[in-house]
Amino acid sequence: MSTLRLEELLKKASMNLIESCLNLKAGETFLVITDTETRTVGEAIFEESLKVGSESVLVVIKPRRRHGEEPPKPVAEMWQHADVFVAPTKYSLTHTQARRKATEAGARGATMPGITTEIFVKGLAIDYKVVKENNEKLLRFLEGAENIRIMSELGTDLTLSVKGRKFIPDSGILHERGAFGNLPAGEVFIAPVEETAEGTVVFDGSIAGVGLLKNPVKVVVRGGYAVEFVGREEAVKFENLLKSVGLKEAFNVAEFGIGTNPAAELVGNILMDEKVYGTVHIAFGDNSTIGGRVKAGIHLDGIIKSPTVYVDGKPLIVKGKWLI
Repeated sequence: MSTLRLEELLKKASMNLIESCLNLKAGETFLVITDTETRTVGEAIFEESLKVGSESVLVVIKPRRRHGEEPPKPVAEMWQHADVFVAPTKYSLTHTQARRKATEAGARGATMPGITTEIFVKGLAIDYKVVKENNEKLLRFLEGAENIRIMSELGTDLTLSVKGRKFIPDSGILHERGAFGNLPAGEVFIAPVEETAEGTVVFDGSIAGVGLLKNPVKVVVRGGYAVEFVGREEAVKFENLLKSVGLKEAFNVAEFGIGTNPAAELVGNILMDEKVYGTVHIAFGDNSTIGGRVKAGIHLDGIIKSPTVYVDGKPLIVKGKWLI
């Protein structure tokens, strides 16, 4: 792709994000948090935001060491005073206390962990009305759900409780005060009740921090925590990433999510991968930012292809095909 063509696509994707996804208005304070490895995307968004008359601020930080690590304190403080924000960074700021406090203070916006220029120009060309419709369809089916069972032909068989917890849609349309999601968007997710997950998960798509999987990764779960990792080098790497924070909480079953974006593809980048229609994902680590009680300083998702999902005994997805 020529440099000129890439610049044009970056401008188009940036303006779609600014106008369609964030509905940024003139005079609003707009904070762009990026890092030295993703600044091409961050700077493109910043430059386009100036055209709508916003009070835009661009902050470039050193890349974090892992998903879920907090940003520098001055950035965390600044974040709470923004009207709108976007965070295209190498590692995720989604499950940080800084992000949580910012949205609680009323800021609306999106994080973009692991973003690349290729994913940005493709992912932000999506018609998010379709994603929103898929999310709303799921939410109607999932209303009042208490128990989830996830299975797959490779051996996944995991049960978990979501009683009293709220499913959260990520549709990419973030117009209301305090609205938050990922971009590219396309999932419905929830924090399972702690210590209720039991069984086996077999990841065969990708894992955050590991990439596309050549070999399946089997994780045995007992009492809500991962207790055994089985597989080749991918399983070892995944386990070591969770061990790196030195906390038992890193092994907590933190999230169950369903991909709802028909334009997303498995590429080895969890930002896009977890949105793929016909897949589900399970995450380990921190869930305090999505309705749970566990703080871990890390949050890693893994993708299951062609899953079967039962909700309170009723089939929702069978071998990757939605029944609703």
